Amino acid sequence: MTPPPPNATAESTLDITLTKTQTKVKAAKKGGSCGCSTSGQPQEMDDKLRSRIENHPCYSEEAHHHYARMHVAVAPACNIQCNYCNRKYDCANESRPGVVSELLTPEEAAHKALVVAGKIPQMSVLGIAGPGDPLANPEKTFRTFELVAEQAPDIKLCLSTNGLMLPDYVDRIKALNIDHVTITINMVDPAVGEKIYPWVHYRRRRYRGIDGVKILHERQMEGLQALQAADVLCKVNSVLVPGINDEHLPEVNAAIRERGAFLHNIMPLISAPEHGTYFGLNGQPGPTPKELKAVQDSCSGNMKLMRHCRQCRADAVGLLGEDRSQEFTKEKFMEMSADYDLQTRQAVHVGIQQFKNKVKAAKELASAGAQTVETRPDSPKVLVAVASKGGGLVNQHFGHAKEFMIYEVDAAEAKFIGHRKIADYCQGGYGEEAALDGILQTIEDCQAILAMKIGPCPQKAIKAAGIEVVEDYGVIEAIARKYYDQAFSTQSATDAATVIA
Repeated sequence: MTPPPPNATAESTLDITLTKTQTKVKAAKKGGSCGCSTSGQPQEMDDKLRSRIENHPCYSEEAHHHYARMHVAVAPACNIQCNYCNRKYDCANESRPGVVSELLTPEEAAHKALVVAGKIPQMSVLGIAGPGDPLANPEKTFRTFELVAEQAPDIKLCLSTNGLMLPDYVDRIKALNIDHVTITINMVDPAVGEKIYPWVHYRRRRYRGIDGVKILHERQMEGLQALQAADVLCKVNSVLVPGINDEHLPEVNAAIRERGAFLHNIMPLISAPEHGTYFGLNGQPGPTPKELKAVQDSCSGNMKLMRHCRQCRADAVGLLGEDRSQEFTKEKFMEMSADYDLQTRQAVHVGIQQFKNKVKAAKELASAGAQTVETRPDSPKVLVAVASKGGGLVNQHFGHAKEFMIYEVDAAEAKFIGHRKIADYCQGGYGEEAALDGILQTIEDCQAILAMKIGPCPQKAIKAAGIEVVEDYGVIEAIARKYYDQAFSTQSATDAATVIA
């Protein structure tokens, strides 16, 4: 949903809070207080790069709170086999790469894009991610992009590929102004890749085992460097497969950084047996949230990591974390008129930017407040689980959450580190105790839950599990800082938590 602009009362409250916090910061500086260092973090991106991704929900952590994306399924064929992939399985409720309910022609896909852009004006990106590989279906892929670019010039174009055929198409990608490309790179050592890819089909020949993996690796590195030379932004996805490439991914991280990737997305293996994948049928486990975080942290020193990925379907529609694809099935959208209107969309995006500015100001207040807090010597890093339905806010009832956003909070900052899917607690208006048990297991390493409201029954169980309950509404980082300051500081600085009402 598009977040509403703040009302006059909220703006006045925010202005008062800014003044109060600025006064406290000045006093603290005069008294010699100092903040915590953030050394060891990746360098901040420059303004030019930030402007290229500011409304791309898959490339910008901030943007994913506010902007929607859609994928169109026009690319059925694939030229490699991955042991974690089976494109034959489909369930409307299944969120997994390679899954689609129906294939589209380029003309159908372009019409769908115009329909969705009218119905969901905060949709900013159209991507092609399958269900096979877009560059194994080049004519369908590029024809779709041509049609959308002609009729909806404000929509960013994006594709995801395994990289095998990428070097052949970088010039065409650049000519079509496709500014964002994602490559899935799971290894830079063919011996590791041999355990992930059984075969590769290249130049009308199928290569099995390590011979195919060597070709794939060489082509991925060549394509990555070609994108850098063409000034096309590249994100790299890597699937974390415990026992196979978990210890190898820091080496992958270093290799892609050297060749121009600016964002690395390390995703957990999805390996449920019912999906029919090789890994799923042979008992290969996916990583636990703790294992995933450990590998992500080991790669986070020198380049930016994406931690907000939802591993979307190849026909996903909506904000990350939601899927509205069933609202736009072929039967439905072919009967809808294309209500795309550039001026209306631009007005909505201006409103989003104004709202983002308010959220940014509240975050800065939270950060400034952190500099004035006298923390205890034993102040730890803690995880908190946040119920949010978008906008960068704590704004969802516990019982309505389908996932929690996980933040790591310490005396210096509140930092997003990932999301965890959960079962709905409220089903038909009442709580399911079995679902609650699963939810508590999913967040057992969290210190607190931040939600707009939590009912008395789940509150009791949550507290019994040793997890604190925080009911509040506002900017996530500010509420998280407020909780932390109250729990772990000797002097609370919580004014920054007064945010958009």
